[in-house]
Amino acid sequence: MDYVYGPGKNHLFVPGPVNIPEPVIRAMNRNNEDYRSPAIPALTKTLLEDIKKIFKTTSGTPFLIPTTGTGAWESALTNTLSPGDRIISFLIGQFSLLWIDQQQRLKFNVDVVESDWGQGANLDVLASKLAADTAHTIKAICIVHNETATGVTNNLATVRGILDHYGHPALLLVDGVSSICALDFRMDEWGIDVALTGSQKALSLPTGMGIVCASPKALEASKTAKSVRVFFDWSDYLKFYKMGTYWPYTPSIQLLYGLRAALDLIFEEGLENVIARHKRLGKATRLAVEAWGLKNCTQKEEWFSDTVTAVRVPPQIDGSEVVRVAWKRYNLSLGLGLNKIAGKVFRIGHLGNVNELQLLGCLAGVEMILRDVGYPVKLGSGVGAAAAYLLNTTPFIPSRV
Repeated sequence: MDYVYGPGKNHLFVPGPVNIPEPVIRAMNRNNEDYRSPAIPALTKTLLEDIKKIFKTTSGTPFLIPTTGTGAWESALTNTLSPGDRIISFLIGQFSLLWIDQQQRLKFNVDVVESDWGQGANLDVLASKLAADTAHTIKAICIVHNETATGVTNNLATVRGILDHYGHPALLLVDGVSSICALDFRMDEWGIDVALTGSQKALSLPTGMGIVCASPKALEASKTAKSVRVFFDWSDYLKFYKMGTYWPYTPSIQLLYGLRAALDLIFEEGLENVIARHKRLGKATRLAVEAWGLKNCTQKEEWFSDTVTAVRVPPQIDGSEVVRVAWKRYNLSLGLGLNKIAGKVFRIGHLGNVNELQLLGCLAGVEMILRDVGYPVKLGSGVGAAAAYLLNTTPFIPSRV
């Protein structure tokens, strides 16, 4: 069946891919270029320096890989670990589950710490395992910073504190796919050894670029790691970095120019302002959910995500039907419940280049959809709660003051 465009714009409120800003679209609207000409290495050099700013690192080495977040996962694992290495990995939702599956298929000895979906990583179990591991058999801790399936954010500073408390040398590998550039993320301060994200999330680019940042400790580990890697091998990149050409194979020229424009927008707004904006949008969404009489899938406030909210629906409502009606009737894209929570939730993504009025439009649409599927929400209740909060917290646009 051929689908035709509805009137107006699609309201894209899944937790990635996200809306692409017009300046980024214009920057990418260009022909191919010779990536070995002087222009592309010069562009790449500035991108690599500026990428470090969004990870908040001065010592990390970034890699821009033509791939998705899944490829970035593989790059992080295979460059730092050897088959059979023992790693601790936290299963808290669909994306942590998928990363664990990858870890197992790459033949690592994965010690899975599982929590109920809607809870964060069980850090008490981490502490007990590290305390018992006096021989330092644990080589890495793998954790998803922000689990988009459930809207749970983990406290990375606490993870680092536990590692330091026990003086444990394990590497800390972090999936920051739906957090970096939207949530507070401090690679150097939190002692993160490998952090990664994808272009289609908070950076507000098309899918196709996996961004990995490695600490000096991770680079040192890569020299002895025995996992097979070819396309994702950091050493190939480092050779070309030394030559000043940067690319061991063909990059996406359009994505590089798009990344330049995306970073410029972020720096114009100010990274801390971007993080604060996401905090406002997350809070406003949660206030709306509360006003609707519905529950957040995330079970404790300490785990609430500011980039995605998973909304639990009553037993008589199918969360998947909410998503279907949203798209078919209102040209609004919401996130499905996945795996264990399929049909039990729908997800509202509020990350990337999105503002307060866009969010209010989404929330108004959700109210109409809830009525469509038989939930007796009072129209305007969630929108009103969110608007009252945003009215008192939204600052002037920094560049227009």
